[in-house]
Amino acid sequence: MTKEKRAGIWLTGASSGIGRATAKEFAKVGCDVFVSARRTTELERLKKELTKEKLKIETYPCNIASSANVDQVVKKISAKHKINCLVNNAGVTSFKKAEDNSIPEINDIINTNLLGSIYAIKYILPHMIKDGGGTIINIISSAAKKIFTESSAYTASKTGLLGYTNVLREEVRKHNIRVINIHPGATETPMWSQDMRKENSERMMKSEEIARLIVWAFLQEGNIVAEDIDVKPIEGDL
Repeated sequence: MTKEKRAGIWLTGASSGIGRATAKEFAKVGCDVFVSARRTTELERLKKELTKEKLKIETYPCNIASSANVDQVVKKISAKHKINCLVNNAGVTSFKKAEDNSIPEINDIINTNLLGSIYAIKYILPHMIKDGGGTIINIISSAAKKIFTESSAYTASKTGLLGYTNVLREEVRKHNIRVINIHPGATETPMWSQDMRKENSERMMKSEEIARLIVWAFLQEGNIVAEDIDVKPIEGDL
C-alpha cells in the first residue's frame, strides 16, 4: 500500500512509555502525528520536548474509556486531517492476584485497555472505509498468549482485544484496511514499578525499540502486511 507523503497517525496513550516514543518516531519520519492521553500536562510536555528537536505533533487530550470523549476527538482530528493509521496503545494494569483486585481496578483496566481500543476503532472505521483503506495497529501484549500470574484483569483485557481485532481483520480486508497486532514482552515503561525496572532494566526491551517496530510495520508497502508480531527480550520473558 503506497503511503501518502504525510500520513496522519492518531496515537493513544502517548503520555509515556511506548506511546511517547512512538509519537517521536512517527514525527521523525515526516508523518502528521496526533497524540492523545488522559494526562494533558504530559502531552504538552511531550510537545515542547519535540518542538525543541524541530519535530511537530498535535495534542488531543482524551479519556479513551469514554466513548463520547473518543467520538469528540475523532471528529476534531478528522475535521482538519485524514487519519491513515490508528495506534491503539493506551493501557493500564495492576500487578495483583485476582482475589485482591478491586472492582474499580478491574473496571479501569477493562474500560481502558479493551473498550477504549474498541471505541477508537469504531469511530475511526467509517473514515477509513470512506477513504478506501487504512491501518490499525494494536499494542496488545505477550500476556494475551502466555499465562502470567498477578495479571488476570490485564490478561482478560488484552485477550479480549486480540479476539476482537482478529475478527475485525477478516471483516475489513475488503476495504483495504490492515489490522496489525503487536505483542511486546517485558518493556521498560512506567507500567512497571520502579523496583522491578531497577532490578530488570538490562533484560527489558526499551520503548524506543518497540516504537521503531511500530513505525516499520506501518511503512511496509505493497501487497504485504505483518498481521501478528511477537517481540521479546533476547533473554526471554521475566
